[in-house]
Amino acid sequence: MTEEPKAKIQSYRDLRVWQNAVELVVTCYQLAKKLPADERFGLISQIQRAAVSIPANIAEGYARRTRGDYVHHLAIASGSLAELETHWIIVVRLGFLQEKELEFFKADANELGRMLEVLMQKLKAKKP
Repeated sequence: MTEEPKAKIQSYRDLRVWQNAVELVVTCYQLAKKLPADERFGLISQIQRAAVSIPANIAEGYARRTRGDYVHHLAIASGSLAELETHWIIVVRLGFLQEKELEFFKADANELGRMLEVLMQKLKAKKP
C-alpha cells in the first residue's frame, strides 16, 4: 500500500491548525449564545474577540514573510487561546454554564494548543 502524498500548503486556509481554530470560533459563538444577554458587552464580547484572534493571528503570521514573524503571531494565537480558556473558566465559576457543557470546547482547545506548540517548535528548529 502506498501512502498518498500530502497536499501542498498554498495558503493559511490549507493549514489544519487554522481550520481547527476557525471551528473553535464557531463552537465559542454557539456556546456564547447560552450566556445571559446582559453579558453581551462583557464576557460574550471578550470570548468572541479572543476566539476570533486565534485563527486571525495564525493567518497573519503565515502571510508574513519571515519565520520570526510567523512564530510571533503563533505565540499571540496561543496567548489568545489561554485567554479564551480563562473566560470559559470564569463562565463556569459564575454559574452561567456547567463544566460538562464545555467538554467539546476543552477537547478542541487542548488539541489546538498542542498543534500551535508543535508548529512553533518546528518553525524554530528549521534552519534558515
